[in-house]
Amino acid sequence: MSFGKNSTEPYVQVGNSGLFVYRVGLGTMQFGWSADEAAANAVMNTYVEHGGNFIDTADCYSSWSNALGGPENPGGVSEEMIGRWLATQNRYDIVLATKVRAAMGMQFCDSRATFKQREGLSRRWIIKSCEDSLRRLNTDYIDLYQAHFIDPLIPIEETLSAFTDLVRQGKVRYMGCSNFSAWRLMQALWTSDKNNLESFISLQPEYNLLSPTRGDFETELAQVCENYGLGVIPYSPLAGGVLTGKYRRGKELPQSVRAEENAERRFSEQNWNIIETLVSVAERNAMTPAQAAINWLRAKPVVTAPIIGANSPEQLISVLNGLDKKLSAADVDELDQASDFHRPRTSLET
Repeated sequence: MSFGKNSTEPYVQVGNSGLFVYRVGLGTMQFGWSADEAAANAVMNTYVEHGGNFIDTADCYSSWSNALGGPENPGGVSEEMIGRWLATQNRYDIVLATKVRAAMGMQFCDSRATFKQREGLSRRWIIKSCEDSLRRLNTDYIDLYQAHFIDPLIPIEETLSAFTDLVRQGKVRYMGCSNFSAWRLMQALWTSDKNNLESFISLQPEYNLLSPTRGDFETELAQVCENYGLGVIPYSPLAGGVLTGKYRRGKELPQSVRAEENAERRFSEQNWNIIETLVSVAERNAMTPAQAAINWLRAKPVVTAPIIGANSPEQLISVLNGLDKKLSAADVDELDQASDFHRPRTSLET
């Protein structure tokens, strides 16, 4: 049975590594924010019932909840919810990913000096954060441990050495990164090779039809990942829910915790044109806009498995039901052209 990138089977290989994941991952940024524990459990149960095995979180999720009108959350709440749920599962059936770098518990710090000890990619913080995540996740190993974003204050050698120690101690199976620029990723790959350190196997970028960083990814990062065998697991494939079809030009905003944020960040004339093209392509293919947006990503050869989020089983099932559908090359091209202004041309492109 084949489970390769181009297989029709539901599991795909993460780059050149020995890690195989379901064709879409389950993101959990909303756990402890817009989804309480009962909702989180229902979503995770639905995901695994449909064959899913890849759950992605971060130590800081969802520490911004209180600032946006949600429950108080010092960070770690998403991991804790997953940990309690994981106790009801066969651990080895789940590919569990989390991240380190962001500040934790900053509202409890009484000085900037204290605050600086609770973030970053130093050896000290990586080791502590891994131990804390293991405890919260109720497990003795993390399948994919990711640098959430770069720490310019810390030498990459120190970061990669700490990650390597965790791998060789058996606390981490694989290393990945998120939100790295192309030169930072190349620096990390070169450093691992030069110093005989473990290497990143995956990149988690923001990548969707509306993403302002789409150009950076497509013109540089995608080539790095393809040439050096890294898997690509994009986050925010639906642009915070904007690509689900619930937002329409001239219509009242839906009632949700993210609607006002999206209105401030994502609604421009050009983005409305992209949304309308997406809706048109989706209707032509008997898909929902969300299904079409996910399948546009999955049509990109470099993409391994988009990470999707959901607040309810119904939202999740709606996306999962579209995974066996495909967009034609013409559909993909139409969406590319509609959103092409996000992708600046380089002098090397014809």
